[in-house]
Amino acid sequence: MAVKKNFVLDTNVILHDHKCIYKFQEHDIYLPIVVLEELDKFKKGNEEINFNARQFARELDLVTDNDLFTKGASLGEGLGRLFIVLGVPFSDTMQVSFMEKTPDHRILAITQALQEKNKKQKTILVSKDINLRMKARSLGVLAEDYFNDKITSKDIFDKEHETFDNIDSDVIDRIYSTAAGVPLAQFEFQSDVQPNDYFVLKSERNSVLARYNPFFETVVKVRKEKAFGIEPRNAEQSFAINALLDDEIKLVCITGKAGTGKTLLALAAALEKNNEYKQILLARPIVALANKDIGFLPGNQKEKIAPYMQPLFDNLNVIKHQFAVESREQLLIKEMLVSEKLVIEALAFIRGRSLSDAYIIVDEAQNLTPHEIKTIITRAGENTKVVFTGDVQQIDSPYLDMFSNGLVYAIDKMKGQHIFAHVNLVKGERSYLSELASNLL
Repeated sequence: MAVKKNFVLDTNVILHDHKCIYKFQEHDIYLPIVVLEELDKFKKGNEEINFNARQFARELDLVTDNDLFTKGASLGEGLGRLFIVLGVPFSDTMQVSFMEKTPDHRILAITQALQEKNKKQKTILVSKDINLRMKARSLGVLAEDYFNDKITSKDIFDKEHETFDNIDSDVIDRIYSTAAGVPLAQFEFQSDVQPNDYFVLKSERNSVLARYNPFFETVVKVRKEKAFGIEPRNAEQSFAINALLDDEIKLVCITGKAGTGKTLLALAAALEKNNEYKQILLARPIVALANKDIGFLPGNQKEKIAPYMQPLFDNLNVIKHQFAVESREQLLIKEMLVSEKLVIEALAFIRGRSLSDAYIIVDEAQNLTPHEIKTIITRAGENTKVVFTGDVQQIDSPYLDMFSNGLVYAIDKMKGQHIFAHVNLVKGERSYLSELASNLL
């Protein structure tokens, strides 16, 4: 049987996952009273952290009883107990090191006091704030990140398409000649591929871009096809367009560094499929700078979010410039914007909308939490396709990292599903300068 531990939770853990108190197995949870004070500040608003603050208050009300401050409240069968801890005086070391009694320092003081009181058990501060964890360790206090929704596989970040050599050239000829493809069972690498994996097959005479189609259990050819005037420039872009245009694949994640064409390809594919969906929604989360909400910006709602949405309009302009000014395609885009069949919006403002019969593209998805990703996907109705794009190297949210953001979480959990595909774009195609800067700077 595992030795029981005490975990002290920072506010940001709760704002990240309002169900976090149930994720520590048989171990006891301690909530500093200052955490409840901080949660009060987040209860009003429409962002994910506001929702989590309100939901946690409801969860707390369900488990609360008269013993909460003394014996603790049971969190359920097989789980530990939950305690609310009142403030404590700062130790001499705390007073010398941290003169300001900020919420972080008060949480740290409580953790240190619990560690001194329960020397036979490990007391661990759980925080998504790296600086607070460093401060804790400087005092000899154990501290760790919240690991419940972190992924363990690192191949998501540098995954390139597989290349299988020494394939029989006659087999590749059959892949070219038949739309149905060749059964996966005829390939020696069958154990190395998962549903909707993309790869290159090579022989001494020929090669082919291919995909494993899980619905028919065959290896099929991937054609280099245009999407609304946008032509793929490399193998990965061809794979991405294939996944984005395939009606059987309902969830697509496109990752890659800046300039690889993630958003452009997704938007082009959505426009190509415009007759098959009632609406195309293109959204991105707003991560405000300097801890300021967009409310401090002048103007109405659309004017406030316009600077954040400009990159999406830039991609739309790239597509428009593929066609003449009075072309059918240009007129179609203009008409779709006016009729709101094509909507470019901040992610916060599409919450609560019906997501049926829609092609949904969420840009900068690496700035979403796993819960936000789940919320979006679970709202997908009939005939809805969801596409997430993002660069896991460029995370703006202070409490997410390469292993805990919603984009990699979705990729990790959904891999192997028949209706899911992930393509990682490797080569930058924006310009030689952009590619050089991405690699060297």
